[in-house]
Amino acid sequence: MEHKSWKTLSSRPIYQNPWMSLREDIAEMPDGRTTIYGVVTFGDCVGVVPFLDDDRIILVRQYRYVQKDARWEIPTGGMKEGESLEEAAQRELQEETGYRAERLTWISSYYTSKCICDETAHLYIGEGLSPAQRPPDETEFIEVRAFSFAEALRMVISCQIMDSMSVIAILHVARLRGKLT
Repeated sequence: MEHKSWKTLSSRPIYQNPWMSLREDIAEMPDGRTTIYGVVTFGDCVGVVPFLDDDRIILVRQYRYVQKDARWEIPTGGMKEGESLEEAAQRELQEETGYRAERLTWISSYYTSKCICDETAHLYIGEGLSPAQRPPDETEFIEVRAFSFAEALRMVISCQIMDSMSVIAILHVARLRGKLT
């Protein structure tokens, strides 16, 4: 079956702040009918599974307002204008953990939502960590802790870690290391 594109007939901005924007589009579907489509744009974001050594990774915990919860997760964040993916990954790693990676290895990119959000996440493994202080983001209050990779994987499987970037990144690393059966 051939997939036909939808055509944007009009687009109207609804709301915007420094982290996201919302617009309402009128789209023509392949059969000629039209529909309203809400689109939330976040842009690209990055996440890093930072390895202190062969077995231990660094996770961060911060209060997440929307979920009204604080859970362990990998360092993540949005890209700033003009940054490369690797520069954004290093910045987020430094802001959230106080480390810089000698090597960043890409492991996956994915759409965080295929329906209404325009956001692509890019995930990395960070190795060869060295201290590199950078002032934290002014809206973040972060706890930092080392975990064995096996413990982090158990936390994913038991739903103690629930954000998609952390879940997908840790499962990819487990697959790459032969830890998934």
